Amino acid sequence: MPQIRRFFSTMLGVATLFALSVSVEAAEKIRVACVGDSITVGVGAGKGKGWPMQLQELLGDKFEVKGFAKSGTTLSTKGDSPYVTKGPWQDAQNFNAQIVIIKLGTNDTKPKNITQVESFVPDLTAMVDTLNGLKTKSKIFLCLPCYVPPPGNFGINEESLVSGIIPAINKVAADKKLPIIDVHAATKDHPEVFPDRVHPNDAGAEIIAKTVYAAIQEALK
Repeated sequence: MPQIRRFFSTMLGVATLFALSVSVEAAEKIRVACVGDSITVGVGAGKGKGWPMQLQELLGDKFEVKGFAKSGTTLSTKGDSPYVTKGPWQDAQNFNAQIVIIKLGTNDTKPKNITQVESFVPDLTAMVDTLNGLKTKSKIFLCLPCYVPPPGNFGINEESLVSGIIPAINKVAADKKLPIIDVHAATKDHPEVFPDRVHPNDAGAEIIAKTVYAAIQEALK
């Protein structure tokens, strides 16, 4: 009986150590939150091939990448479907990520939304300030939206993106001293990866993931 008790005691100790090891390993993962719209959801790409999922593969097991996206959303609070009023925004805050990738602005180019472009800078600034106020001091990256092959689709268009949205994102990045991830430049020479002229396919999502990955790797040097 003493030998049996010692055996189970030893096994319990091993199990406890294993559980602690798993817990520590999980706690050490760098959390990456991907904030966005349908492109971040993965619309247009195959199952498991959206850019956040491909980013997870590139970064590996030391990172935990999660998408906090809602299709059709705008960054502007005066748009037709403001991202900050949706559940994923609160979920993104609760995730307490060490790295946050903000990739919004595509739906802000729609005719009914671009007229509200004056709210874009203060609204993006407020989003950044909210993230900076969380207990985890996140490294925030601002993405320039994907290229929109003319004539675009769903009201989304390249002209409004270049003339209104990209300058607004660049202004906030300069004001807040935040790094820009130029997804627009990375995708501009690849109209073929946007079958519906808005949403990237697997290859397009790969371009986005690799561009974001390179920016994160540079920041971690």
